Amino acid sequence: MKKFGKILSLLLAVLMLTAVLCGCGDGKDAPAQPGTEPGAESGSAAKEPVYGGEITVGIAQDLDDSLDPHTMAAAGTREVLFNVFEGLVKPDTDGNLIPAVASDYVIGDNADTFTFTLREGVKFHDGSEVTVGDVVYSISRVAGFDTGVPLISTFSAVESVEAIDEKTVIVKTYEPYIEFLAFLNCAIIPEGSNPAEDGLIGTGPFKFVSRKAQENLILERFDDYWGEKAYLEKVTFKIIENGDTLVMSLKSGAVDVCAHLTSTQIGGLETDFNILEGSMNLVQALFLNNAYEPLQDIRVRQALNYAVDRQMILDFVSEGKGFIVGSNMYPAFAKYYEDLSDYYSYDVAKAKSLLADAGYPNGFDFVITVPSNYPFHVDTAQVVAEQLKAVGINCTIDTVEWGTWYDEVYKGRNYHGTILGFDASGAMTAQSLLARYESTHSKNMSNYVSERYDETYNAALYATSEEEQIALYKQAQRILTEDASNVYLQDPCDFVAVRKGLEGYVFYPIYVMDLAGVHFVE
Repeated sequence: MKKFGKILSLLLAVLMLTAVLCGCGDGKDAPAQPGTEPGAESGSAAKEPVYGGEITVGIAQDLDDSLDPHTMAAAGTREVLFNVFEGLVKPDTDGNLIPAVASDYVIGDNADTFTFTLREGVKFHDGSEVTVGDVVYSISRVAGFDTGVPLISTFSAVESVEAIDEKTVIVKTYEPYIEFLAFLNCAIIPEGSNPAEDGLIGTGPFKFVSRKAQENLILERFDDYWGEKAYLEKVTFKIIENGDTLVMSLKSGAVDVCAHLTSTQIGGLETDFNILEGSMNLVQALFLNNAYEPLQDIRVRQALNYAVDRQMILDFVSEGKGFIVGSNMYPAFAKYYEDLSDYYSYDVAKAKSLLADAGYPNGFDFVITVPSNYPFHVDTAQVVAEQLKAVGINCTIDTVEWGTWYDEVYKGRNYHGTILGFDASGAMTAQSLLARYESTHSKNMSNYVSERYDETYNAALYATSEEEQIALYKQAQRILTEDASNVYLQDPCDFVAVRKGLEGYVFYPIYVMDLAGVHFVE
């Protein structure tokens, strides 16, 4: 609350000014890939990496119950299990897809056939060697061939998957699907297995050891990994949902690495930690329930957009660091990114006029529900709430536990507005960020319905050239903005605290935490 008092006093002072606050930067420039390669931190290039040792990583939310890599929903679960499971391909730090369980692949001329050659000597964590049967089983499981219901909706596009010899698997889609390669980073698991019953058996550089709900998850190095062996012997992910407790754990030495910290949380850590700055690679927004009566009117949604000063939010909550966004795409997706950050200017008078035209001259009741374990989103909600009050909206904040938010807001869609960030669901595609706005999509928590958007989005899915697809995805982003589907805010700066003596932490253009390169130095 001390920080909020500072924010509120500054905010109220600025709101009394007739001029709009000008930030020291526009927050729009696409970020360079931040972070460093293993062993390349400042002042440590000559230090030798050490194999061995163990660390504790602090994370702010518990993980999905089953930890099934084919059904996991939470971004926090995906970033942890990135170390355990691999697909036929996987992302690298530059945003490219590189072979993983497969050694190479060929995409057919019609972009509806994907042929993979398995890499020699890839082993599961139980010691068995990966076969084409495991690959066919894994993709068939995700596609729901046995149940008729795909575990990942994108895989409804799969017509068939078959092994044509002991090293070759062909995946065929019903129609041309240029982007589908990115979704084939889905985990390859042993044939016939069920992670919820048989345990987490992947091919990644770390293997699963144990998990205590609400407490921790423990991984150990997999010495038979096909690629470069991880340095650390053991990693413990410790769940600490309270932000103050998390900072205390860092300062006490109980936690060695922690990502997604706020500018306030990193204060005082510089003595014992290197503070790395990157991008969270997600879209933070005031997500709106378009089914809530006042928000059914586009003028009301537009009013909310004009009422919010995004630069002020960036300055107060992120100390000016981060990237303002205007739609559901972040700058790291450079070829897809449409810069719409200036589409809605900060205009209190226009916001009030739109509310009056829509029949709400005195505003309306509006509750922003935020998960309490994310201080950054809570801080953002506090600033947004004050800005909305300035145009007459009776705005309150309801902070809830993560489980309650997930059940009530995300799954139940029982809310007015919420502030959170959505990432690309582990696949480096525009589809993974834009799919949730298709009218019938199971993850359309905004209850956004637009025939124009549906037509554009689906045309992009089945475009026959990358150029056409990119143009259509940019058009889809513009439709979301024009319709004021939500109040898009920023791709936040990601502060990561890494204890001194540890090196090799790198950032990705998607929401993952790769610990294979993290190591002690001597």
